[in-house]
Amino acid sequence: MKNRLKIELDQEQKAKEEMLNSAPEAVEAAPEPATTKKGNAVGRTVSSVVSGRFLISDNTLKQMPFLFFVAFLCLLYIANGYFAQGKDRELDTLNTQIKELNTQFQIAEAKLMYLSKESEVARATAKMGLKESVIPPDKIVIDNKVASK
Repeated sequence: MKNRLKIELDQEQKAKEEMLNSAPEAVEAAPEPATTKKGNAVGRTVSSVVSGRFLISDNTLKQMPFLFFVAFLCLLYIANGYFAQGKDRELDTLNTQIKELNTQFQIAEAKLMYLSKESEVARATAKMGLKESVIPPDKIVIDNKVASK
């Protein structure tokens, strides 16, 4: 099924061929009329795009696979942008959590250092009735020569 523009172009082509076949001498003697195009190239291009005429040209139809490929690449580019933004937000969230956990670790470490001081240990064990020994511990020495006999 051909569209209206292609049918009109085919009819014009057939009319020109009949005219050439019927009177070849008359055609050669008569100068060809100057083809005047309405408007400039930009105007024609814009009107072609707005009206949709560019879609029926053979060049456009030949370029359709490439245009679909470019459109697909554009969609991938946009999707990649959204994916990267999501990963960036996730990275910011994780960095914030790392800072909070690091702060909690430093607080816990400082508290442990304070509670493990000798004076704090003595104060905590005094409530249980334990006292710090005043006598230093004795060192037990085992002689290997005596023990092996």
